[in-house]
Amino acid sequence: QVQLVESGGGLVQPGGSLRLSCAVSGSGSSRDAMGWYRQASGKQRELVAAISRGGVTTYADSVKGRFTISRDNAKNTVYLQMNSLKLEDTAVYYCNAAGTATAYPGGPLYYTESRNWGQGTQVTVSS
Repeated sequence: QVQLVESGGGLVQPGGSLRLSCAVSGSGSSRDAMGWYRQASGKQRELVAAISRGGVTTYADSVKGRFTISRDNAKNTVYLQMNSLKLEDTAVYYCNAAGTATAYPGGPLYYTESRNWGQGTQVTVSS
């Protein structure tokens, strides 16, 4: 069984930064394809960023250039660095492990979530 624990959320002003962490344990590994999702109040969960086993990444258009997904396999942890935060980034952020990641040569990465979810961490951007 894969266990995921997110941390690093909080309250931040517009323009600020946060780094979310997703600690992977149990039968999971940060070397797997991983994704970060978010769900704002009253909205559907959406993919924010994903990384394949080979390190190919993809981002939602709304966060490109501001967010960065990375991993530290020695710590079995995946990160989401969020810079230049906006009010509309307010949401609960979830980590997803071992999803299906398909990358075509020269093309984008497609990530489909698995059933392995963390409990989520709240990010609130407010002045």
